[in-house]
Amino acid sequence: MELSREEIRRRVRERRGKGSKPSHLTDIASDGLEKLGSGHDVPGPSSNPSTNLIMSDILIRSIGRLTRITIEKAMLGKRYGSQFAKDAVENRSLFHTLTAYGITKFATKSVPGAMIVTSGIAAKVLFDLGKSRRQSRKDGEAFLQKQADPDSAI
Repeated sequence: MELSREEIRRRVRERRGKGSKPSHLTDIASDGLEKLGSGHDVPGPSSNPSTNLIMSDILIRSIGRLTRITIEKAMLGKRYGSQFAKDAVENRSLFHTLTAYGITKFATKSVPGAMIVTSGIAAKVLFDLGKSRRQSRKDGEAFLQKQADPDSAI
């Protein structure tokens, strides 16, 4: 007996105690997109759905990374110049990268996670505003200078 995708999703949600209605934005979007197709065709160049999923995951992550890096360089480049921005963005430490990844993952997993991360960001902004504007800018520039130096360890 082969189960439909909707039946599998319904059973998984019931086991998790979430009922039969989708509770996450990505579930709602995928259910909406599923209604557009005929249900029998596999989107992508391969007839293997697993291969198509891996290829789409790589493509989406690559586009996201390129977009993020471009925006970060543009934000820094406007004030500090393009070469400094390139050095600062590309010479991040592994700790900085993993921390940003972990916080992003935590924020996107649930609404409470998003609220906690948003509160932390707001607290940091208020903390920086509480310092004198000159001191805050000086601290930020010192950190960026250190990060842009490929020989320094942050």
